[in-house]
Amino acid sequence: MKKSFLKLFGLFAMSAAVLTSCTKSEDDEPTPPSSSFVVDANNFQGTITDGTVTLNAGLIYKLTGKIQVNNGATLTIPAGTRIEGMNGTSSYIAVAQGGKINVLGTAASPVVFTSGKTTKAAGDWGGLVICGKAPINVGTVTAQSEVADLTYGGTIANDNSGSIEYLRIEYAGAAFNATKEFNGISFFGVGSGTTVSNVEAYHGADDGFEFFGGTVNTSNMISIGNEDDQFDWTEGWNGTNTNWYGKLDFGKGNRGIEADNYEFNFTASPNSNPTISNLTLVGPGSTADAVIYGENQALKLRRGTKGLFSNVVLANWKTGFDVESDECIAAVTALTLKATDVNYTSDVATKTKGKNTAATAVDVTAMATESASATGAGNGTAAPTWAAQWSVGF
Repeated sequence: MKKSFLKLFGLFAMSAAVLTSCTKSEDDEPTPPSSSFVVDANNFQGTITDGTVTLNAGLIYKLTGKIQVNNGATLTIPAGTRIEGMNGTSSYIAVAQGGKINVLGTAASPVVFTSGKTTKAAGDWGGLVICGKAPINVGTVTAQSEVADLTYGGTIANDNSGSIEYLRIEYAGAAFNATKEFNGISFFGVGSGTTVSNVEAYHGADDGFEFFGGTVNTSNMISIGNEDDQFDWTEGWNGTNTNWYGKLDFGKGNRGIEADNYEFNFTASPNSNPTISNLTLVGPGSTADAVIYGENQALKLRRGTKGLFSNVVLANWKTGFDVESDECIAAVTALTLKATDVNYTSDVATKTKGKNTAATAVDVTAMATESASATGAGNGTAAPTWAAQWSVGF
């Protein structure tokens, strides 16, 4: 009996050993496929066509030209990495359809894309361009991006272009001409499988963030001192967003948000229809110079866009909500363009303003309901607590 027990115990031990040896350790991570791309930190440019390129946080990368991440390739940027754009419109990072960018910053150690010039200024380099396969509404399934000249759009709503967390983009927005220029980040048809959280666009020459269609969702977004709009969308963007903070600064700027459905077809489908909860927009003051600050509006809602806003703080604007076009007026009536719990904390000369396509004034007061307890992005007009460690400009 004892012998049989020992034999049985031995078989059990052997089986356990085999099972243990076949079980993958939780600490094991798959090794990323190698890439043929050769990284030169002092001359960082080129096209990544295969595998995964992982940067070294201990180096400063001088972005001397275009970095393009093609289909099937991945660019991984660890916490603390610094990339410095050197050459205006020729220096930018672009992710093509099927490519991925993984920005792995942390609150204590964000990734920073900035100017490489001694005296830094808005427009010193291009910016980040991401092109996905999510739907757009320009009349064709796909289109060409206005910067980087890449295909974007498609039918894959949950398309995945990677993950961006704790990234600060500074002094971007280089311009080719008056109508063609980079933003801090340009999202072209980016899908909802892409993660975008804790990102700041600081003192760029055009918009902080612009969405050209797509379905990407965002959280904890900061846009400060960008010289056109802090946030912008068009071409049928649908996304769910929380915690947006925008502020004009540096003596320039236009609006907190500029929102369109599609410039050449106000009823194009899919319709721009994002939801944004916890929003703070701070302007230059209701009497700021119109030559410098343009229309001086917290939100310009036009060309058929829809959208739902909640827990909103607006301060220091000539106009809070400016609604234009028959389609947007109809959306206000249908309650598909509306704002709830809006706190006009100070100096907003006109809270709501509307006009139809014929430029006739329309009362849109009902689109925004007020609440003195609304906190916006989390702390009224002040810096949100979630932005304390990694952001600048407050």
